[in-house]
Amino acid sequence: MSAPLSRTRDLVAALRRQLGEDDPQPPRAPLPPVPLPPERVFPSPRRRSRMAEAAAAHTTALVGIGHVGTRYATDVVLQFQAELAVAHGAVAAELPDGWAEARGYVPVRSRVAHHREFLLRPDLGRRLDEPSAARWSAECRKDVDVQPILADGLSAVATMGAGPELLDAFTRECERKGWSVGTPVCAKFARVWLQDEIGELARARVAVILLGERPGLGTGDGLSAYLVYGPKRGNTDGNRNMMSNIHARGTPPVDAARRLAVLVHLMLEQGTSGVSLDLAPRAAELGEAARGGYRAPQARSRLVEV
Repeated sequence: MSAPLSRTRDLVAALRRQLGEDDPQPPRAPLPPVPLPPERVFPSPRRRSRMAEAAAAHTTALVGIGHVGTRYATDVVLQFQAELAVAHGAVAAELPDGWAEARGYVPVRSRVAHHREFLLRPDLGRRLDEPSAARWSAECRKDVDVQPILADGLSAVATMGAGPELLDAFTRECERKGWSVGTPVCAKFARVWLQDEIGELARARVAVILLGERPGLGTGDGLSAYLVYGPKRGNTDGNRNMMSNIHARGTPPVDAARRLAVLVHLMLEQGTSGVSLDLAPRAAELGEAARGGYRAPQARSRLVEV
């Protein structure tokens, strides 16, 4: 025989019977028909609003990129990742040993010990290390009108790409105008202000540093040029003039060289640079560089096709 149920189980069973557990379920009304969800195809056809179309013609920013549900479309994500990879690759690149010597430049370097320190310590990139200062003092041409400097900056990719072309074109423009040009030098792990010490040791009237600029999305090959009259340690950014976006899709190196020579001409004429330099006397030669109005954006290249 089975063991008798405990009193607690007897009470629970009696309660269930009292509540009608043993009675059959009452009949239920039929469920109403459930409509099918509306059909929707992802991704939707690529269309931009009229506002996005108009805005995209005036900027290289991604405008009206669209979405799939709550996320970006696949091609947008892939393009962004590709452009970010270009920027990371440019910042991570270094000038190889022997690159400067192979092109006839005097190689110097800043006080930075390695690439990681270069990214973390901008101050060390603004001064020559002792061996470089001694070598430059011994080998550089002194008392020159213009001292050009090629440097890696934040994109050695740009320096190794269009750097020699820009340096050669700029040197030719200066020599065509009858100015004395200093010994070509290439600086590794260099920041902009390194031009002051290099120009001061050469006793140059104007120092011009051509270096890889901080990459943007998809643009890791851009060069910038900074010019300063009377280079000396202690100058600030207010003493400098600059030109950026020097590359094939921005300002081509040959065009940039002509404009840089015009800026040097103004500095030699006025004996100053930076915020006090008056560009008006040669505004026609500088073109859009002397105007503060609208400039057409550079072309944005697609790196991924899906």
